[in-house]
Amino acid sequence: MREVTGRSVKQTLDAVEGITVQVLNDHYATISRDREYQVSSKKQTASSHSIHITEEEVFRILDRLKPTATGLDGIPAWYLRLGAAVFSAPIADLFNRSMSAGVVPIQWKKAISTPVPNQPSQVTTGPYRSLQCCHGRSRVHKHIYPALQEPPEGLDFNDQFGFRPTGSTRAALIALGLQHIVLSILSTNAYVRVFALDFSKAFDTVRHAVLMEKMAKLCISDEFYNWIKDFFDNHSHSGKISEQADIHVSVIQRSGLGPVSYLVMAADLRSINGKKRMIKFADDTYLKVPEECTCTTTSVDELENIQD
Repeated sequence: MREVTGRSVKQTLDAVEGITVQVLNDHYATISRDREYQVSSKKQTASSHSIHITEEEVFRILDRLKPTATGLDGIPAWYLRLGAAVFSAPIADLFNRSMSAGVVPIQWKKAISTPVPNQPSQVTTGPYRSLQCCHGRSRVHKHIYPALQEPPEGLDFNDQFGFRPTGSTRAALIALGLQHIVLSILSTNAYVRVFALDFSKAFDTVRHAVLMEKMAKLCISDEFYNWIKDFFDNHSHSGKISEQADIHVSVIQRSGLGPVSYLVMAADLRSINGKKRMIKFADDTYLKVPEECTCTTTSVDELENIQD
């Protein structure tokens, strides 16, 4: 309809010599491979007869789906909303069987990777960002969010404002630069240093063994833990016409588990000195260092700690 009315404008990019869909797919796969990959173990205490999601819950989820990119099956969100009353029962049964067995359907482990240039003209693979579109049904699960409300020792989500129901950029900015806090610090300090950090390929370089070690500490069921573990095992991505490539690291940013999994991965990142406050919005991290703190631990010490 938008093409007929002329309201949509498609961006066309000139072909770049030497850069093909397969070259780009291999480039992304190389980023998400780990030569020291370690396979995490499943929990043996999982129940095989648990009900994890009801037909009513699936109906509410499907009925409220927002317009978004289709998954590998090409089924649009409006179709799932329209047929929610019919689809909810079999989808709920499929999810419960999948959860109880701790096995994710292989179709849900495949993603379509779309290269998006950061600039109009690119001559190398480096400046291209990868947007991955996963199977639509792999986005439904959000059971992990309640576990963030009572994190275990060693993990802290109070300084994280991204990918959370109660978080937002506005809340992050308020926490970062709340006037009375800044003025309070400046009343006893001549200055306050603020370091703004943006981690390169943060979502694409998460090691699964380290992530699952932190997941095991959360208050989630053993069945759900095994399901998450299986979701990240044997994942792959491809372009629309390129071959599937296995990936050993990455949290699959556009999947339902991707963003919240990154929050868990970054939950133990904190400053050495308690007086230095850290604010996070997804992978964007800000560190406040008052003048008085430079006597105990230097800014270099803090940055080295973050790098590790």
